[in-house]
Amino acid sequence: MTEPLVVIGNGMATARFVDDLCEQALGRYAVAVVGEEPRLAYNRVMLSSVLAGEVAASEIDLKPAAWWEARGVTLLYGQAAVAIDPTIRRVRLASGATLPYGRLVLATGSRPIRPSVPGIDLPGVMTFRDLADVSAIAAAGAARRKAVVIGGGLLGIEAAYGLARAGADVTLVHLMDRLMERQLDARAAALLKRAIEAKGVTVLVGAETTRIDGKSRAEAVVLADGRVLPADLVIAAIGVRPNVELARSAGVAIDRGVLVDDRLTTSVAGIHAIGECAQHRGQCYGLVEPAYEQARVLATHLAGRPAAYGGSVVATNLKVSGVRVFSAGDFLGRPGTEQVVLSDTGFGTYKKLVLAGNRLVGAVLYGETNDAAWYLELIRTGTAIGHIRDELMFGRAAAERKAA
Repeated sequence: MTEPLVVIGNGMATARFVDDLCEQALGRYAVAVVGEEPRLAYNRVMLSSVLAGEVAASEIDLKPAAWWEARGVTLLYGQAAVAIDPTIRRVRLASGATLPYGRLVLATGSRPIRPSVPGIDLPGVMTFRDLADVSAIAAAGAARRKAVVIGGGLLGIEAAYGLARAGADVTLVHLMDRLMERQLDARAAALLKRAIEAKGVTVLVGAETTRIDGKSRAEAVVLADGRVLPADLVIAAIGVRPNVELARSAGVAIDRGVLVDDRLTTSVAGIHAIGECAQHRGQCYGLVEPAYEQARVLATHLAGRPAAYGGSVVATNLKVSGVRVFSAGDFLGRPGTEQVVLSDTGFGTYKKLVLAGNRLVGAVLYGETNDAAWYLELIRTGTAIGHIRDELMFGRAAAERKAA
């Protein structure tokens, strides 16, 4: 008899988990996926491209409906899960219906953080997180042409680019001294700022938002230094917070995220968590690749095979209309490491590799990122690089020629 398995959350982590589970244990579980958004799982990485009009929303579905049907998965999208009762192992939906489970996977993702400033709840202030946000921003942007994006991380940059591409007059405001400070060093961030400005976005770093002014809707963003930025539309993109409310309702242990062990199991028997909602060894990952790694480990574990998740080497990729950026590992370089840098500002390329003894431990690539996957693999595996050290900076092809 098949065991009922319910997955709450219909995002990228869920699609990968179901794919991996069906490859390894097709027929072992009766899988049901519950998703609040009223559509199939889609690629959130492509949201800025949808906003910019480069691709249609219908083109970013991860799997067609027939794919899910062929694997016997029951899809309940457009329905919210509101409570979990672990004593009887049932999930209650907003409709009042309940679903039994033998295993439950929380893949509830995260929600946008809105800055705590006066005026943040005015009409015209939005977030950039899902297709509903994209539709709302596009509709607002069609009638109003001055936009301010608060936040210079990955989502903020993508939102600013999408709006500029759609024809808006965009200013990007970031509190820190450089863009993507958690993923880039100062030199790469400076190159990125210059490239984004070339796309028509005004970038203000070291700029603190103190309030949003407006009578009946947002009209301006006011900075700490007194500058007033007229704005018909304000996008808050300062980060995300794990969705843990449903886990809390089930008595699952939480911190910033849902606490999981190396098998992605929570403190409550039969309940697991993956993706942006999960916290493993003190770390919440807000990126796609760690979610995919967790999905693969959990699928293997639930297929009855040995599997353990030891954490992820964080890597970031940004590709916005020709701007290519990659970083991974200890890209800033802790004490005791060595940094090797190759820079050509004329061609708009910058590469920094961080070495610790005979290992590559971090990398930043700007402009030319073709070898990003190779560098990431070297970092993740801890492969000895002494025999190719002289060629390492020049990429995989050069290193393989030397090794041959």
